[in-house]
Amino acid sequence: QLTSSMRAALHHARAVARPATAAFGTGIASRTVAPSNAHAYAGLAAAGVAVGACAYHNEQQKQAECSVTELLPLIATAGMGVAAYMAANAKIEQQEAEKAEMAAKFQKYWPRKIMMIFGPPGAGKGTQGPKIEDLCGIPQLSTGDMIRAAIGAGTPVGLKVKDLVSKGALVSDDIVLEMIETRIQDDDCKNGFILDGFPRTMEQAKGLDKLLNKTGERVTRVMALDVPDSILEERICGRWIHKKSGTSYHVKFAPPKSMELDANGVPIKESMKDDATGEPLMQRPDDTAAALKNRLATYHKETTPILNHYGPKNTNVVVSVNANQSAKDVWAEIESKL
Repeated sequence: QLTSSMRAALHHARAVARPATAAFGTGIASRTVAPSNAHAYAGLAAAGVAVGACAYHNEQQKQAECSVTELLPLIATAGMGVAAYMAANAKIEQQEAEKAEMAAKFQKYWPRKIMMIFGPPGAGKGTQGPKIEDLCGIPQLSTGDMIRAAIGAGTPVGLKVKDLVSKGALVSDDIVLEMIETRIQDDDCKNGFILDGFPRTMEQAKGLDKLLNKTGERVTRVMALDVPDSILEERICGRWIHKKSGTSYHVKFAPPKSMELDANGVPIKESMKDDATGEPLMQRPDDTAAALKNRLATYHKETTPILNHYGPKNTNVVVSVNANQSAKDVWAEIESKL
């Protein structure tokens, strides 16, 4: 049997070590509470207390015979403590590395990156935009998404937009700019953002400049993806889309696994299904040669003045990217011009 002093030592070790280790586990498991040095030292303390009690136990064995099983809880606690200490230190080092990486990226792309990506239909904006998001850690903002979110949330501006949409009226530039001004104050935009589908007119561009000037900011980069019109017809007319997810396929460049061709080499509509869900794909009504001609004419008419506005005579932030090459090479060129 153990002496009363030995029992007290065991009780103390269990009382201190186990809660300390548990506290570490709770803190490290929570993604909302970053681990700190305290977590690491809690684990180390648990190990220290347990090992100390074991040493005291061994000393007492000279005076009293005791069962080895009495040591098992202490040995287990010591192991947990050491593991906790090592895990916490590893987590801390990982977070410090991530902070250093973000700091380096922030320095490289300072000031706040305010970007636009222009390109005709089929130029690859949907492919390259997410890559810029990942690299710079900034969101791509779609005015369409903002309008839908505002309506869904029932905000004052959302109710205003809902009323306009129900009447078939256009959403004014002032309302769109109001939504953008609100959106870019969110935390995920603190290092910058990419505007998708805005501005489309010179009036919108000037309104955006005025909005940004309130905080002493301006557009810092305009990416213009250039593709000859003759190349775009093949890209656009072969495009199929999964409506729910927005995933894009192409009969030549990225066909779905289910695609089957008829005797003339034309995709059989019923065979065009999303790889992930098996749901039917669709073609946009304006993804035709005739519609594309009109879309390109409109694009060039609207975009050229905006590119000139941000070009050499003014802010000189426009860069051209040859988008008539492989997606990998297009990305390499974009990355070099960010």
